[in-house]
Amino acid sequence: MAPPVPTLHRERLLWKTGATRVAGVDEVGVAPTCGPVVAAAVILRPNCRQIAGVRDSKTLSASQREALAPEIRRRAAAVGVGAASVAEIDRLNIYHATHLAMRRAIARLGGHDHILVDGLRIAGFEADVGPYDAIVDGDSCVYSIACASVVAKVVRDRLMALLAVRYPGYGWEHNAGYATAEHRAAVRALGVTPYHRRSFAPIREALAGIEQLDLRLEAFDPAPVAAGAR
Repeated sequence: MAPPVPTLHRERLLWKTGATRVAGVDEVGVAPTCGPVVAAAVILRPNCRQIAGVRDSKTLSASQREALAPEIRRRAAAVGVGAASVAEIDRLNIYHATHLAMRRAIARLGGHDHILVDGLRIAGFEADVGPYDAIVDGDSCVYSIACASVVAKVVRDRLMALLAVRYPGYGWEHNAGYATAEHRAAVRALGVTPYHRRSFAPIREALAGIEQLDLRLEAFDPAPVAAGAR
């Protein structure tokens, strides 16, 4: 079955109220055992035309995302990208670090009227960003959120490819830090890098030298979608 195509229904409702700077927000990188979590915020021009092929980044190939991301940036009224580092993930936990990345992305927009964010309501979020709607599966059904998901995924994948040059052997250039079999084998053979999330149980156990590392890491394996998932 073909993946759903997001629409501008939510944005149009807000545009009609005079909220012209409506930002879709999404994140990438919650599940990996290494690397930062990255969020993007995208403000569309009111009454814009949708870019053919834009949908939830998980349903797109790497080449499709790479082709769409610059077109999204070109047509958008504003794009903001934010991240939370591995140190922040370990200190705050992944839940709070993800929302920190979102707030940073929104802060780089240069102002907004309303936020549409993928997922559930976030405690304290409105106090920081103003009016917002949380939409479950928003990256599948809301066009601006889908645009944000594509931008965030491309930024994070490129960053992980750069880190792969510094730390070869883990396959980050194609597994993006997810706990694939290749990545698990590399952790056993090469050890843990500064970019692994020590607050995640599999990495804590790797550092402790627990023999059951591979079984625990299996729980973090995103198969069958592998590095395309978030």
